[in-house]
Amino acid sequence: MTVLLFILGVVFVAVGVAVSIALHEVGHLVPAKLFRVRVTKYMIGFGPTLWSRKKGETEYGFKAIPAGGYVAMIGMYPPNAADGSVRPSSTGMFQTLATEARSLAHEDVGPGDENRLFYRLPVWKKIIIMLGGPFMNLLIGVVLTAVLLMGFGTPQATTTLAEVNACQVAYGESAPADQSACNKTPAAAAGLKPGDVITVFDGRAVTGWADMTAWIRASAGRQVPVTVRRGGQDVTLTITPVLTARPVTDASGAVVLDSKGQPETQEVGFIGVGPTSAMVAQPASAVLPAVGDSLVKISGVVVNLPQRLVGVAKAAFSSAPRDPNGPISMVGVGRVAGEVAAMEQVPLSARIATLVGLLAGVNLALCIFNLIPLLPLDGGHVAGALYEGARRRAAKLLGRRDPGAFDIAKLLPLTYVVASLLLVMGALLMYADIVKPINIFG
Repeated sequence: MTVLLFILGVVFVAVGVAVSIALHEVGHLVPAKLFRVRVTKYMIGFGPTLWSRKKGETEYGFKAIPAGGYVAMIGMYPPNAADGSVRPSSTGMFQTLATEARSLAHEDVGPGDENRLFYRLPVWKKIIIMLGGPFMNLLIGVVLTAVLLMGFGTPQATTTLAEVNACQVAYGESAPADQSACNKTPAAAAGLKPGDVITVFDGRAVTGWADMTAWIRASAGRQVPVTVRRGGQDVTLTITPVLTARPVTDASGAVVLDSKGQPETQEVGFIGVGPTSAMVAQPASAVLPAVGDSLVKISGVVVNLPQRLVGVAKAAFSSAPRDPNGPISMVGVGRVAGEVAAMEQVPLSARIATLVGLLAGVNLALCIFNLIPLLPLDGGHVAGALYEGARRRAAKLLGRRDPGAFDIAKLLPLTYVVASLLLVMGALLMYADIVKPINIFG
């Protein structure tokens, strides 16, 4: 059963990623057709065609290598000099490649297509078409995040006790093996038990764990009455929080680290209990902030990608551990999905929620990654369009002749370099995810 669940988890994410890629290309297709650019192909995958069907002027299909997709539009580059536009400025291998690329971009151009060429579009239309793909991934990420937060909810601490620590130990130390001789925690000394629901603390009704924690921290050394619901009855106890060093946490509950990477601590009241957690649905207002936080974290990974890839390479070819917050390939994503699905001790709803969150993260990562201003990524085409608009505006301000559309084919040498680096990066990540996978679950 565990193996079957693992496979189902992998299939769930694989299908989700395939749909995300298909919708990414729809994000390019729809505005291209709205702006009357002739789209000859809409393909999912690369390599030999497995299946296709032509509808109208566009061929729709699937290819053998499921590593992305593309939308083919006529006139992506200005034509060569023989076609009446770009004249080669030099000769050589890269110039030949650019010339061939321009020819391919115009081989499907027919009578009446003169005003349906991509390169002739205004700059703003080019940008909308190229941003359509990343925007679609962003939209998918927002929708899935909404499903996750509003439908499944997020784990929230409740006022029901999950544990009552027996021994009082300093932060960062372990409880002694012989707990009979240790100093009891205030909670154990007061008689609190797992399963107790704290309803009143120091005369104030307890409505949430965060408020009660703040009250405990401010009550060190003072006897405080506490009322708990136990077995359907209210029981009143007296507890005296002790002053001890506890970690400083931020708004999200994460431990704050100092400049040396060590947890910051402060002297506060402590009783020695831990809460149970429950999934609590979040309001719609929580969705966009959550998406924003994810985008910021993903952007940080992308900005530091070269450094992180060095770390991945060291881990893959040595005994060094993988960074659990580092980049992974789709192989790694599939493995994580399989492990989540196979956790039979975890409720089914929690596993599905995790898989939904995983797909949301993949789409947000695809959005950010495709915005990198390098060809062949969408961000590279956007950068080319912005450069075209800037030089046309500069020429107009200076009273010079309109330089025309920017010949992005001139950047093909850089495109091939970036594409090669992306292939190497993908191969490295896949290898690392096989021989040294990230251990997320401990």
